[in-house]
Amino acid sequence: MMPMMVFIFLSIQLLVVAYVDFKTTKISNIWLLINFIFFCVLTIVYPKIYIWNFGLLLFPLAFLVVGFGLFVLNIMGGGDSKYLASLYFLIPLRFQDSVFLYLLYTTVIVGSSLLLFNALKNFDNIVLLIRIGDIKGIKKIFGKKFTYAPVIFIAWMWFGWQNHSVLGY
Repeated sequence: MMPMMVFIFLSIQLLVVAYVDFKTTKISNIWLLINFIFFCVLTIVYPKIYIWNFGLLLFPLAFLVVGFGLFVLNIMGGGDSKYLASLYFLIPLRFQDSVFLYLLYTTVIVGSSLLLFNALKNFDNIVLLIRIGDIKGIKKIFGKKFTYAPVIFIAWMWFGWQNHSVLGY
Protein backbone atom coordinates (compact mmCIF):
# COMPACT_ATOMS: atom_id res chain seq x y z
CA MET A 1 0.00 0.00 0.00
CA MET A 2 1.18 3.52 -0.75
CA PRO A 3 0.75 5.98 2.13
CA MET A 4 -1.96 8.52 1.27
CA MET A 5 0.24 11.30 2.66
CA VAL A 6 2.91 10.45 0.05
CA PHE A 7 0.39 10.35 -2.79
CA ILE A 8 -1.03 13.74 -1.80
CA PHE A 9 2.43 15.26 -1.29
CA LEU A 10 3.56 14.05 -4.72
CA SER A 11 0.33 15.23 -6.34
CA ILE A 12 0.78 18.74 -4.95
CA GLN A 13 4.48 18.76 -5.78
CA LEU A 14 3.83 17.59 -9.34
CA LEU A 15 1.13 20.22 -9.79
CA VAL A 16 3.53 22.97 -8.68
CA VAL A 17 6.42 21.62 -10.77
CA ALA A 18 4.14 21.20 -13.81
CA TYR A 19 2.86 24.76 -13.47
CA VAL A 20 6.35 26.23 -13.13
CA ASP A 21 7.68 24.07 -15.98
CA PHE A 22 4.79 25.14 -18.20
CA LYS A 23 5.38 28.83 -17.40
CA THR A 24 9.19 28.90 -17.46
CA THR A 25 10.22 25.64 -19.22
CA LYS A 26 12.64 25.06 -16.33
CA ILE A 27 12.65 22.62 -13.42
CA SER A 28 14.74 23.78 -10.49
CA ASN A 29 17.39 21.48 -9.03
CA ILE A 30 15.96 22.27 -5.59
CA TRP A 31 13.34 19.56 -6.22
CA LEU A 32 16.10 16.95 -6.25
CA LEU A 33 17.16 18.02 -2.78
CA ILE A 34 13.56 18.19 -1.52
CA ASN A 35 12.83 14.70 -2.86
CA PHE A 36 16.01 13.24 -1.37
CA ILE A 37 15.27 14.76 2.04
CA PHE A 38 11.68 13.54 1.86
CA PHE A 39 12.92 10.05 0.94
CA CYS A 40 15.22 10.03 3.99
CA VAL A 41 12.28 11.01 6.19
CA LEU A 42 10.10 8.33 4.58
CA THR A 43 12.69 5.63 5.34
CA ILE A 44 12.27 6.52 9.02
CA VAL A 45 8.47 6.92 9.01
CA TYR A 46 7.71 3.95 6.70
CA PRO A 47 10.72 1.62 7.02
CA LYS A 48 8.88 -1.37 5.51
CA ILE A 49 7.91 0.56 2.36
CA TYR A 50 10.97 2.77 1.79
CA ILE A 51 14.16 0.74 1.97
CA TRP A 52 17.69 1.63 0.89
CA ASN A 53 18.59 -1.01 -1.73
CA PHE A 54 19.93 -1.36 -5.26
CA GLY A 55 16.49 -2.12 -6.74
CA LEU A 56 15.46 1.40 -5.82
CA LEU A 57 18.17 2.77 -8.15
CA LEU A 58 16.98 1.02 -11.32
CA PHE A 59 14.46 3.58 -12.57
CA PRO A 60 16.34 6.68 -11.36
CA LEU A 61 19.53 5.56 -13.13
CA ALA A 62 17.58 4.64 -16.26
CA PHE A 63 15.95 8.09 -16.29
CA LEU A 64 19.33 9.76 -15.94
CA VAL A 65 21.00 7.71 -18.69
CA VAL A 66 18.09 7.80 -21.16
CA GLY A 67 17.35 11.42 -20.21
CA PHE A 68 20.93 12.41 -20.95
CA GLY A 69 20.66 10.79 -24.38
CA LEU A 70 17.38 12.58 -25.06
CA PHE A 71 18.92 15.84 -23.81
CA VAL A 72 21.84 15.45 -26.23
CA LEU A 73 19.34 14.85 -29.05
CA ASN A 74 17.45 18.00 -27.95
CA ILE A 75 14.30 16.00 -27.23
CA MET A 76 14.10 16.29 -23.45
CA GLY A 77 15.34 18.89 -21.01
CA GLY A 78 17.99 17.97 -18.47
CA GLY A 79 15.79 19.10 -15.58
CA ASP A 80 13.05 16.68 -16.64
CA SER A 81 15.24 13.61 -16.37
CA LYS A 82 16.86 14.72 -13.11
CA TYR A 83 13.45 15.48 -11.62
CA LEU A 84 12.05 12.10 -12.73
CA ALA A 85 15.03 10.32 -11.21
CA SER A 86 14.50 12.02 -7.85
CA LEU A 87 10.73 11.54 -8.01
CA TYR A 88 11.13 7.78 -8.38
CA PHE A 89 12.83 7.59 -4.98
CA LEU A 90 9.48 8.62 -3.49
CA ILE A 91 7.44 6.02 -5.35
CA PRO A 92 7.42 2.75 -3.42
CA LEU A 93 9.40 0.08 -5.27
CA ARG A 94 6.36 -2.13 -5.87
CA PHE A 95 4.58 0.69 -7.78
CA GLN A 96 7.46 1.93 -9.89
CA ASP A 97 6.72 -0.37 -12.84
CA SER A 98 3.06 0.60 -12.85
CA VAL A 99 3.75 4.33 -12.60
CA PHE A 100 6.27 3.98 -15.43
CA LEU A 101 3.64 2.37 -17.67
CA TYR A 102 1.21 5.21 -17.01
CA LEU A 103 4.02 7.67 -17.75
CA LEU A 104 4.83 5.84 -20.98
CA TYR A 105 1.18 5.75 -22.11
CA THR A 106 0.69 9.42 -21.25
CA THR A 107 3.88 10.39 -23.06
CA VAL A 108 2.79 8.55 -26.21
CA ILE A 109 -0.71 10.03 -26.10
CA VAL A 110 0.39 13.60 -25.40
CA GLY A 111 3.42 13.43 -27.71
CA SER A 112 1.38 11.97 -30.59
CA SER A 113 -1.35 14.54 -30.08
CA LEU A 114 1.14 17.41 -30.11
CA LEU A 115 2.89 15.96 -33.16
CA LEU A 116 -0.42 15.63 -35.02
CA PHE A 117 -1.53 19.12 -33.97
CA ASN A 118 1.80 20.57 -35.11
CA ALA A 119 1.59 18.72 -38.43
CA LEU A 120 -1.95 19.94 -39.08
CA LYS A 121 -1.12 23.50 -38.04
CA ASN A 122 1.90 23.61 -40.37
CA PHE A 123 0.57 21.34 -43.11
CA ASP A 124 0.95 23.82 -46.00
CA ASN A 125 4.45 24.75 -44.88
CA ILE A 126 5.42 21.06 -44.52
CA VAL A 127 4.18 20.29 -48.05
CA LEU A 128 6.20 23.21 -49.41
CA LEU A 129 9.33 22.12 -47.52
CA ILE A 130 8.94 18.55 -48.80
CA ARG A 131 8.60 19.83 -52.39
CA ILE A 132 11.80 21.86 -52.16
CA GLY A 133 13.59 19.16 -50.17
CA ASP A 134 14.29 21.31 -47.12
CA ILE A 135 14.80 18.63 -44.45
CA LYS A 136 16.23 21.15 -41.97
CA GLY A 137 13.07 23.24 -42.29
CA ILE A 138 10.92 20.20 -41.54
CA LYS A 139 13.12 19.36 -38.54
CA LYS A 140 12.60 22.91 -37.25
CA ILE A 141 8.84 22.43 -37.34
CA PHE A 142 8.93 19.12 -35.47
CA GLY A 143 12.08 19.68 -33.44
CA LYS A 144 10.40 21.62 -30.65
CA LYS A 145 10.52 20.26 -27.10
CA PHE A 146 7.41 20.32 -24.97
CA THR A 147 7.24 20.79 -21.23
CA TYR A 148 7.31 17.34 -19.70
CA ALA A 149 6.33 17.95 -16.06
CA PRO A 150 2.63 18.36 -16.98
CA VAL A 151 2.83 14.95 -18.66
CA ILE A 152 4.30 13.47 -15.47
CA PHE A 153 1.47 15.08 -13.47
CA ILE A 154 -1.21 13.66 -15.79
CA ALA A 155 0.37 10.19 -15.59
CA TRP A 156 0.48 10.41 -11.78
CA MET A 157 -3.18 11.41 -11.57
CA TRP A 158 -4.12 8.62 -13.96
CA PHE A 159 -2.15 6.14 -11.85
CA GLY A 160 -3.93 7.38 -8.71
CA TRP A 161 -7.34 7.17 -10.37
CA GLN A 162 -6.79 3.62 -11.62
CA ASN A 163 -5.12 2.34 -8.45
CA HIS A 164 -7.20 4.00 -5.75
CA SER A 165 -7.57 0.72 -3.87
CA VAL A 166 -3.84 0.53 -3.11
CA LEU A 167 -3.85 4.17 -2.06
CA GLY A 168 -6.38 3.56 0.68
CA TYR A 169 -9.27 5.71 -0.52
